[in-house]
Amino acid sequence: MEDPAKRGRLDTYLDRHDLAVVWFARPASFAWLTGGSNVVVADDPMGIAAAGYDGTALTIVTDNIEADRLADEELPAETEISTFEWYDTDLRTAISERTPQPAAADIEVPGVDRLDPGRIRQPLTENEVIRYRQLGREVARVVEAACDAAPGRVTERALAADITGRLADRGIRAPVVLVGTGDRTTRYRHFTPTEATIDDYALVSVTAERAGLHTSLTRTLVMDAPTSFWDRYEAVASVETAALVATQSAGTDGGTAAEVFADIQDAYDAVGHEGEWRNHHQGGAAGYAGREWIAKPGYQAPIQLPMAYAWNPTVPGVKSENTWLVTEDDVDCLTVGTWGTIDITTPDGTTTLPHPAPSPAMN
Repeated sequence: MEDPAKRGRLDTYLDRHDLAVVWFARPASFAWLTGGSNVVVADDPMGIAAAGYDGTALTIVTDNIEADRLADEELPAETEISTFEWYDTDLRTAISERTPQPAAADIEVPGVDRLDPGRIRQPLTENEVIRYRQLGREVARVVEAACDAAPGRVTERALAADITGRLADRGIRAPVVLVGTGDRTTRYRHFTPTEATIDDYALVSVTAERAGLHTSLTRTLVMDAPTSFWDRYEAVASVETAALVATQSAGTDGGTAAEVFADIQDAYDAVGHEGEWRNHHQGGAAGYAGREWIAKPGYQAPIQLPMAYAWNPTVPGVKSENTWLVTEDDVDCLTVGTWGTIDITTPDGTTTLPHPAPSPAMN
C-alpha cells in the first residue's frame, strides 16, 4: 500500500478491534485500498476480487479469469494474488478459506465479522485531495461543454448520452445523469431523462466517478429562463453556502451532521422556503460514494476534515449542487468549470463564497 495515511488508519483499526486482517470487496472500498478497480458488472455491489490488509501487506483474492488482468492493469506491482478456479468456489467462500482470524470484511463472509468501510475512508488523504481536484475540474468542464454544444430542441436522453460518452472518453463513469426540462423540473426532484425535447430550460445533475472518487454537480441549460429563476437560484445557493459554513464550523469543533442539518433548515426558513428540505435529501459527505452519508435530522455522523462535501438544496425547478473540499482553513469548490463563478452570500449576510455559475448566461 503506497499511501502511508491509509496504512496508519488501517493499522489503528486492526489494533482497536483486535483483528488479524480486514477485507474489502465492494468496489468503492477496493478502489480506496488499492487504487484499482474490481468492477466487471457495473451494478454488482460486490466486485470480482477482494483486497485484504494484515498490517504488513496487501493480498488479493480473485478467480483465475481475472488474476492476470488485475495484476497487469489495476494493482501495484508485485501485489500478492491468491487465485481460485472459477468453477470450484465463489469469492466469499475463497476469502473464508484463506483468511487469518479474527477478520472483518465489508461483505458477508462465512466466519468473518462485518465492518463499515465508509468510516475508515474518511477523512481524505493528501493524495486523494490532489486527485479530487483534477476529477472535479474535469467533470465540470465536460458537463458544461456538453450543455454548450446542445443544439436547440435536443432531447433529454440525447444530452444525457452526450455527457456520459464525453466522460467515458476520459475514463470517468457516470452513475447518475439526470436531465429535466420544462415542467418536469418543477414536478419532480429526480428527473431521469426521457424523450422530452429541451426547448428553453433544463436542469442537468451529474454524479461521476473515477478510481473510486465521486463528484457531483448541477448545471442549468438556459435559453429562456423563467423570470423567477434567479431569485430561486440565489435562495438555494444561499442555503448551500450556509451548509458549507456550518460544515466547516462543525468539523473544526467536533460537531455532527445533525448540527449542519439544523443550520440548513434555518437557512431555508431565512430565504422564504420554510420546510422545503422535506421534499428532497440535502446531500452530505462525498468521497468513495456519491454520498458517504446523507444528512437528516438527528443524524450523528461526525463531520470530518479535510473532506469533500456535496450539499444539494433545491426548490421546484432549481437546484444548487457542487462538490467542495472543506478544511479547517478553507472552503474550496472542486467543480469549477469554464462558465465562471458568482458570489453567493449566506442568508445572514456574514459569509460569501464563489459558486460555479449555474448557467453560462449567469456568470
